[in-house]
Amino acid sequence: MGMMNENPGALLPELLLVLGAVAGLLTGSWTPRDRQWVVRLVAVAACLAGLVAAVADLTRPAQEVFDGTYVVDVGLGAVRVVVLLSVLLTIGLSVDRFAAHPRESELYVLLLLGGLGAIAMAGANDLLLLVAAYLLASIPLYALVGIARTGPGTEAAMKYYLMGALSGVTMLVGVTLLSGVGGSTAYADLAAALPDAPRAAVAVGLVAVLAGLLFKIGAVPLHFWVPDVVQGATTPVAAFVATIPKIGGLLALHRLLTGPLSAADVDWSLLVAVLAAVTMTLGNLGAFLQDDVRRLLAYSTISQVGYLLVAVAAAGRTELALPALGLYLAAYAVTNLGAFAVVVALPRARTLADYRGAASRHRLLVLSLVVCLVGLIGTPPTAVFVGKLTVFTAAVDAGLAWLAVLAVLNTVASVFYYLRWIAPAFRRGDPPPADAPAAGGTWGAVGAHSAAGASLVLGVASGPVLAVLAG
Repeated sequence: MGMMNENPGALLPELLLVLGAVAGLLTGSWTPRDRQWVVRLVAVAACLAGLVAAVADLTRPAQEVFDGTYVVDVGLGAVRVVVLLSVLLTIGLSVDRFAAHPRESELYVLLLLGGLGAIAMAGANDLLLLVAAYLLASIPLYALVGIARTGPGTEAAMKYYLMGALSGVTMLVGVTLLSGVGGSTAYADLAAALPDAPRAAVAVGLVAVLAGLLFKIGAVPLHFWVPDVVQGATTPVAAFVATIPKIGGLLALHRLLTGPLSAADVDWSLLVAVLAAVTMTLGNLGAFLQDDVRRLLAYSTISQVGYLLVAVAAAGRTELALPALGLYLAAYAVTNLGAFAVVVALPRARTLADYRGAASRHRLLVLSLVVCLVGLIGTPPTAVFVGKLTVFTAAVDAGLAWLAVLAVLNTVASVFYYLRWIAPAFRRGDPPPADAPAAGGTWGAVGAHSAAGASLVLGVASGPVLAVLAG
């Protein structure tokens, strides 16, 4: 075995998140409950410092550190930037709801740890590290979902935990199988050994490891937790859970399939393509008749994961797959968080009917909502439009034209339920409901406007972003 390449500097963004979490815990333990905003500043500082380090690392050559167990490349760089920006936005969305809350400091620490888990999943180059990252991306989220100690939140946390435990154990079985027939847990060793391993064992091991990753990204058939958790958790936490873990989970899936399983005698591309097709279709069908805005967004995120899986299915067959996945992940994160930010800003508007006439009372908020919802459809010039275009192009290049056609049909169908949300806001002639939604604070509105603006800017500036990701 060669000398271990221990280069902590390569993990600076991750280390800054760890330091931020530890500093947040220590600060929160001696800071009075009415001054927990200090911990918020610590969390924001950790994210900003990590963001600077992540951007500085983007153009550096790819490297493997700690004996090849962790890869620092452009894919991980993109995930770092997107996750850190998403955690910052989530912290902002949490202020109105959690300022002076008894567990405010714990919230920020758990957000940092959950973000760190998503990043670690994306960089894992070893099955054991992937499992550890899976746990780090899961356990803080179980606590976050139940942090407000409401009935629906506690029930959602229990469902989330039980589903996560089942998926995690299944994933461990897969890791045991793959490492047993491959003689190692390192991706590089498995890539050399799995082509000669028994095909049935490799196939079962792959499906079992997929269970953990499909749970993290909320894909079929492990998507059942998504609507209940998004509806039961507080809205800022729902936004986090519905967005950030998917970013790390999808790149982890891409790395697993294009690394150790690239030469294995298993047609994983077809398997992922079928999962993508079923996920986007069931997500759309589930969203059609939803009246609760959070459940609608939950099913919307399931369908978006289906589109993102199209890029993973094309991986290894076209060089466009990874840049397409990176761009779509960034676009999806900012647009999805923007839609949740509007829900945070209007906390009493729980159903589609509650948005009736909202455009006359909250013009800018509704404008941001429109930008984010038509963005999720994939309408130019938003970022998701460019993301979908590049993903569908990658699918055609990879010989998956049927999947691209199905994705386009699903995109057209999704217009219906997004418009069901937008239309009541502009309806005139109806008197406003007696309990017309009041704005819930400035931070939600600031988050919504920022995310909507970022979605448009990323759409216009997608060329340079794609160039960086392809580099």
